[in-house]
This record gives sequence, structure tokens and C-alpha cells, in this order.
Amino acid sequence: MKNFLRILFLIISIGCVSFNSYSAEKIEYLKTDWSFKGLFGKFDRGALQRGYQVYTEVCSSCHSMKYLSYRNLSEKGGPEFTVEQAKAIAASFEVKDGPNADGEMFIRPGKLSDKFVMPYENVKAAQAANGGAYPPDMSVLVKARGGGANYIYSLLQGYEDPPAGVTLDDGVYYNKFMYGNKIKMANQLSDGLVEYADGTQATIEQMSKDVTTFLMWTAEPHLEARHQMGFKVIVYLIILTILVYFSMKKIWSRIETEV
Repeated sequence: MKNFLRILFLIISIGCVSFNSYSAEKIEYLKTDWSFKGLFGKFDRGALQRGYQVYTEVCSSCHSMKYLSYRNLSEKGGPEFTVEQAKAIAASFEVKDGPNADGEMFIRPGKLSDKFVMPYENVKAAQAANGGAYPPDMSVLVKARGGGANYIYSLLQGYEDPPAGVTLDDGVYYNKFMYGNKIKMANQLSDGLVEYADGTQATIEQMSKDVTTFLMWTAEPHLEARHQMGFKVIVYLIILTILVYFSMKKIWSRIETEV
């Protein structure tokens, strides 16, 4: 019994220390007003389209979107480009296809049914081009990282000179929001890096918010439908509760009368 209590005390002590360590190391991420948060949250269509532009012009040279097809860009709940716009976007990319009648692979313009073009042929090619680091696929990146949208939004703005006493290897950069503060991806954003078609000023903060909104949609493309369903369920439960309340009240009134 004494041994059991000692082991239990040790486990609890280790758990408390681990919890305190985690609490002490917890990072406060930057926050902003996300249109998609809350029960009635919806994606900002302008932000989604601008975010796609940032992804295409800045991120897509290294990061893939293997779960996304070009047709998704015109579907309800997403950026909602017109079908013609989505076709034009797809056609602007070259896709390897085949074999043809001669048994050879060939290059053709992209179609709506095609998945987003991958920046590298395979993982090894990606690592070789990035100093051994593999740029993660961005399709579900927001859901795969603790902190979600706030983490991605903060990371993109977290680059700064390392504090005194911190040394970095070649090809490693300091980011105050990165786990361990060291990251192999260089700062990719600078004010005015892209020119938004809608005239929005492309500041680092704006581009970070837009591309994070786009990444949130790629990770949860049915978020709006889920919110709408949740609202309908809540309304249904409220109505059902009211009906049950009055039914029970009527039943108990009869019982009290009989007594």
C-alpha cells in the first residue's frame, strides 16, 4: 500500500511539473478579428481570394496543396471565383499527363478537375531544394498546428533579429512564435510584395491575415455549412424543449387535479 501511494505521489508530482512547464512556455499569439469564428461565422470572400493570391505568388513555390482541386475555388463556401475564373486559373498551370497513344507523357494546361500542381516531384526533391527541410503541405496546416489560425498568422509576422546570446546556424532564422524560436523558412513577406486586384493595401499584417483565412478554408471547406447546421440544431432543440415543457406541464396539471 505504501509503495502504491509513493508511485501515485510521484506520478502526480511529475504531472504537476509538466503542466507548470507547459504553462510557463505557453506562447501568447497575435490575435485578430476572424470573420469565420463563432456560431454565425462566415469566410470573407475578399480575404479568401486575396489569400489565394498570396499563396500562389508567395507560398506555392515550396508548399503544396495536395488535397485541393481547382474546381474547389468556384464552389460555394470557398473563394467563390466564377467557373470561368477558376478555369482560367487552372489553365494557367501546366500539368503532366499521359501516357498518350504513343505511350509518352505530355504537358497540357490544367483543368478544373486537376489537383493543385505540386511544386516538387517528390519529398526528396523538396528536401534537396530546401537544405534538407521539407516544406509541409498546406492543405490542412491550420488544423495540424497548435494555436490554429492564430499560430499561422503570428508565425508569418514573428521574424526578428535573434536576442543577444542566441546563435543560429546557416539557413536558420529566428521567429519568436516558432516552437524553439528557430525556423528554416526565411521571412517571405514584405510590405507591397503582391498587388491586390481589389486595391487592398498589401501590408505584412494584411497578407498574413488573408493567407491564413485561405488556409483555414482549405482545412475546413465545409465550415459555413457546419455553422448553419449547428444553428438549425440549436433552434430545433429550443423548440423541442419548449414543447416538452408545456406537454409536461399539461400532464402534471391533470395529475394534480385528480389528487
